[in-house]
Amino acid sequence: MPDQIVTRFAPSPTGFLHIGGARTALFNWLFARGHGGKFLLRIEDTDRERSTPEATAAIHQGMNWLGLNYDGDVISQFNRADHHSAIARHLLDTGKAYKCFSTQKEIQDFREQARAEGKSTLFRSPWRNANFTSHPDTPFVIRIKAPKEGTTLIRDRVQGDVTIQNEQLDDMVLLRSDGTPVYMLAVVVDDHDMGVTHVIRGDDHLNNAARQMMIYEAMGWSVPVWAHIPLIHGSDGKKMSKRHGALGTQEYQFLGYPAAGMRNYLTRLGWSHGDDEFFSDTQARDWFNLDGIGKSPARFDAKKLENLCGQHIAASEDAALLQELRDFMTLTGAPTVSEHKTVLLRDAMYCLKAHAKTFLELIEKAEFILKDRPLNYDAKAAKHLNTTSCSMLEELTPQLQNVSWTREGLEASLSAYADAREIKFGKIAGPIRTALAGRSITPSVYDMMLVLGRDETVARLQDAAGYQSDASNT
Repeated sequence: MPDQIVTRFAPSPTGFLHIGGARTALFNWLFARGHGGKFLLRIEDTDRERSTPEATAAIHQGMNWLGLNYDGDVISQFNRADHHSAIARHLLDTGKAYKCFSTQKEIQDFREQARAEGKSTLFRSPWRNANFTSHPDTPFVIRIKAPKEGTTLIRDRVQGDVTIQNEQLDDMVLLRSDGTPVYMLAVVVDDHDMGVTHVIRGDDHLNNAARQMMIYEAMGWSVPVWAHIPLIHGSDGKKMSKRHGALGTQEYQFLGYPAAGMRNYLTRLGWSHGDDEFFSDTQARDWFNLDGIGKSPARFDAKKLENLCGQHIAASEDAALLQELRDFMTLTGAPTVSEHKTVLLRDAMYCLKAHAKTFLELIEKAEFILKDRPLNYDAKAAKHLNTTSCSMLEELTPQLQNVSWTREGLEASLSAYADAREIKFGKIAGPIRTALAGRSITPSVYDMMLVLGRDETVARLQDAAGYQSDASNT
């Protein structure tokens, strides 16, 4: 293994950072960080028509949300085009590449004829060994001289040894007729100049490795360690797409998934450490290695993602979780929470975070804190406020003025009231829940009373005691 591991993530800014790209970035980040190495970011923005500043910003936002910090400055592939071109001309000058004057029509005609005759459509340029004195004064491309015989061996840490017959390799174009370098050349030059030791990317690039190795060998450069990871599939076993609910990382962020849960899930998506499912960032960095990556495509499972996110929310320290929640509310444009309610949210985290899978669910459970009096009662909750229940709430409020404001004290007081009325506790729990939260899905009534405090609890019960639902008046 090299003295220092260097990995990179090299997305094209032509759209959002999709979930597969995020996982590739995460694998590179984990491998570098776990080995004390460097993780670099390169934006492959050579496609000027499709590359946009908005897409670049989305890449940065997705990586920032996932906590994938990179080392050094961001590299723009487009800004290095002159250097890429210089490498192509160096290969030309050293006889390892040549000028090809074949036109697109000539190449197309060749392929059509080859198909008609049932032959290989791999184009063999007639200019490969032509004397420069025969070169016409017409536009040309620069092609690398591919090996014609033997094999190319790709030693891949995930896929194993992959052998390519050299007769299947064409003389790849390095420089277009307008003088611009092709992607395959730019990738190799950039990876070499950035000192990349391990190329961890999707297995749809596996065949590219053999073609890129031609450039490494022609330049006398060390070939990096290859690790081509299987793509992510949907639940039906087909390549992940929008029909499977595939979203950009930004959309998962807006849906309220915690970054730690997403990191855990994406790490586990195609990589394993025994039977471990739930683990911390520290464990992921310590455990992650290329040997744990499977060869088969991973299947995206939204329920498993939610489950892991719920576990991370439940395991979070209250102060850290509160800060994440506040950041999420700011991101989504939620109203600013007062300092008093922020304190209440902090105090309530112990009962809010249980069973919440996203920040949206956390906010839903915290509605009883975020709402102001007088509360609006939703239709389902309002059904609990009839003449009888409102009368019970009115009777309860004096008793709660002097009760010990502890769980034990509240449980004893409410149980004694139910016994005196010869009713089950559920008969008063529903009205109390409605009075305190205005909705049916909440933490327990005891938790809400403890968080809100005596004065706010009594005030909300008094408000509800004076309420008469439509159902109770008919």
